[in-house]
Amino acid sequence: MSDRDNSFFSGLSLSLRRNANRPARALMKQLRNTVIRAGMEALYFSGAHILLRPIFAGVGAIFMLHHVRPRRADAFQPNHHLEVTPDFLRAMLTHLRALDVEIISMDEAHRRLTERNFARRFACFTCDDGYRDNRDFALPVMREFGAPFTVFVASDFAEGCGKLWWIALERIIAAASAIELPIAGVMTPIDTATPQAKRTAFGRMHDWLRSLPGEQEMEAEISALCSRHGVDEAGIARELCMSWDELRGFAADPLVTIGAHTITHCNLAKQSETIASFELATSRARIEDALQRQVAHLAYPYGDRIAAGQREFALARSIGFRTAVTTRPGMLFPESADHMTALQRVSLNGNYQDARLLPVLTSGAATAVWNGFRRIDAA
Repeated sequence: MSDRDNSFFSGLSLSLRRNANRPARALMKQLRNTVIRAGMEALYFSGAHILLRPIFAGVGAIFMLHHVRPRRADAFQPNHHLEVTPDFLRAMLTHLRALDVEIISMDEAHRRLTERNFARRFACFTCDDGYRDNRDFALPVMREFGAPFTVFVASDFAEGCGKLWWIALERIIAAASAIELPIAGVMTPIDTATPQAKRTAFGRMHDWLRSLPGEQEMEAEISALCSRHGVDEAGIARELCMSWDELRGFAADPLVTIGAHTITHCNLAKQSETIASFELATSRARIEDALQRQVAHLAYPYGDRIAAGQREFALARSIGFRTAVTTRPGMLFPESADHMTALQRVSLNGNYQDARLLPVLTSGAATAVWNGFRRIDAA
């Protein structure tokens, strides 16, 4: 690459990282999405992803999904980044097959990393939370390709009593023209009258909730909002997530592996070590008891730096998980074998469902730019 290219990518990386760490504002998030999209397109059109592939494609990748379902028509979809269409998933699988990338299970990925068997590049697919659409829309696509995948289940969601607060927040804002929040002890009016106002409100409220000191405070605020605005918070998990009975049938498919995603989908880093350990160990025990299958793999809820760090990585190891995945962006490299409970993933983000960008995602170029050209982020 030229010096100009190096300058562009360094500047883009710095811009992305700065934006990621600033106080939440919906407009800033929209700008970040625009910058990310522009950066990925720049990598594609410049051909830089081809130059970076030999260095940053690594030995494989773990792809991260949440919902897989047809595109919704709603004007207000603040959680759209968490869903991709079956056609986009199919396009990614087709692209990987064209690259001769082998699609394998998390068990097999663990074996290859442990044995340093990198004769062929590989990919794993993972879905977080245990949504019913993983069965209804993802599984048929994976069957077309004979492709295994792992679904990480929060046991309270399977019980039908879990709280998917980010979806509750979307529904509260969608139905309201104005909301009042007790920010810093002062009731603060929030405009939600228009689609743009709703997007701005969601960004502000989402980050305010995640910034609260504990899970109990966040749950109390969401429950109060649901009560005031007539949203059935308790019914969301039953509506969207597979029950234990459904999971038993789903897990019987030879392509499916079930992993743990804690009990309550809490931010582990905000818990005491005792509670964090309980969340990890008990979620695994409940899934194993309900499904009569070993649970060897974990996904940290949220999975970013403020939700999973060295303490959580050590806890996952001590409890006996073979692997644990974060949401930190990155490919797999031989040295990933030294960080089995801090594995990076590549998000299949609903905001960037463009087949042109698939070569960028699989080249490792986009995650390399984000990480400042560091291959492993396990600190």
